[in-house]
Amino acid sequence: MERRVIIIILDSLGVGYMEDAKYYHPQDVGANTFKHIIDKVPSIKIPTFQRLGINKILHHPNLNNVHNIASFGVLRLMHHGADSFEGHNEIMGTKPKKAYLAPFIKNMDQVKVALEQAGYTVTIPNPDLPYLLVNNIVIVADNIETDYGQIYNVSAPLDYISFEEVLKVGKCVRDNVKVNRVIALGGENVTAEQLQNSVERRKDGLVGVNSPKSKVYNQGYQVRHLGFGISPEYQLPTLATTSGLEVSLVGKMQDVIYCKKANKFPGVDTEQVMKDILHEMNSLNHGVIAATVQETDLAGHAQNPERYADRIEVVDRYLSDILQNMREEDLLMLSADHGNDPTIGHSQHTREKTYLLVYNKRFSPVRIGERTTLSDIAATAANYLGLNKTENGTSFLPLLQGM
Repeated sequence: MERRVIIIILDSLGVGYMEDAKYYHPQDVGANTFKHIIDKVPSIKIPTFQRLGINKILHHPNLNNVHNIASFGVLRLMHHGADSFEGHNEIMGTKPKKAYLAPFIKNMDQVKVALEQAGYTVTIPNPDLPYLLVNNIVIVADNIETDYGQIYNVSAPLDYISFEEVLKVGKCVRDNVKVNRVIALGGENVTAEQLQNSVERRKDGLVGVNSPKSKVYNQGYQVRHLGFGISPEYQLPTLATTSGLEVSLVGKMQDVIYCKKANKFPGVDTEQVMKDILHEMNSLNHGVIAATVQETDLAGHAQNPERYADRIEVVDRYLSDILQNMREEDLLMLSADHGNDPTIGHSQHTREKTYLLVYNKRFSPVRIGERTTLSDIAATAANYLGLNKTENGTSFLPLLQGM
C-alpha cells in the first residue's frame, strides 16, 4: 500500500511560552507568537487553518469556532533554548544533546590558528568588534539571530568565492569548536564590504553579521548547517530512503536536515515553497514530503507582525489546494519549531510550544494533547510508513486510529 506523509513546518510560529522559559529565557515569558500576530492583525484571513482546527489550540476570539476536520495538540520543545536547527532535527527524530555554550570570542584565537595552519590568511580587522576575516572575504563570527553562544556563522559574498570554498572554511571552524552548530552561508550581489559594514554587537555582547541587513539572503543564497552530535541515520528522512521510499525536502528543511538520497528543493519565498510541495504531491508516490516556510521566521526577526500575518495567509491559501490534492492514504502534519514573537520586545527566537494539526481523510479528529517532544512528529510518521523507530519520540498514531 502506497502511503505518503506530508510535514509542513511554519518556522517560528509558536503558541505560548514554555514554563521553563522563566529559568532559561526569562525575556520570553508572556510570548505567544500566533496569538499576538492575530491581536496585532485582527483582519488576518486563515480559513483553512480554522477549518483544520487551529482555534482548538489558540482559543482566539477573532477566529471562528468551526467544526475541525483535523486532530490537534501541542508539542513541547526538548532542545535547549529556541533554535531552528535543533528544532528541525528534533522534529525529524533526533534526541537533543546538551549544548556547549560560548561566544565566539572565547574560541576565536584557536580558530584563527587552525585556519592559518590550513593555509588561510586571517585577520581581526576591528578589535572593538572582534571577528575573523579570512582571505579578506569570509567573516567568521557569532550568529546574532539566535540563542547566546550556540552558533557561529561563516558568511561570504558568493560573487567573489565559491560556496564550496566557504564550506571548507566552515568545516575547519566546525572541527575546532564544540558549539552545537556552525553555519556556512553566502549570497550573490553582496560585497565583502557590505558584510563587514553589517557586523554589529548585540546587547548581550555577541558580535556578528546582521544577515538580513547585509542582504545575503536576497539573491543566490546558499547555506549548509554543520551540526554537533546529529545522527541522520536515525532520522525519518534517512530511515525512509534506506527502506526504498522517496523523500523530498523543501525550503529551509533541505538546509538543516541531511539526507543523502533526498530530492532537494531550496527556497525562501513562501509561495515557491508551497508550489514545490504541490509539485511533489503530483510526482512522489510513496514516502515523505517535508517542507519549511522560512519567511515567517524572518518576519519575526524583523519584529513585523503584518508581514508575519501576510506569510501565514499565503500558506493558508495553498493549504486549501493541498487538502484537495491529498489521497486517501496521505497523512498531513502541520507544526513549528519554536516561537519568534514579534511583539515580545526583542528580535530573537522565543521558547514556545508549537501547535500540532494532523489530517487524514479516513481518521476522525481527536484531541492529541500536549506531547513532550517535537520528535513525536517523526515517530508517528515512521510508524505510519512502517519504518524502524526514530532515535527519539513516541508515536501518537494509535490515538489517530482510535486505539
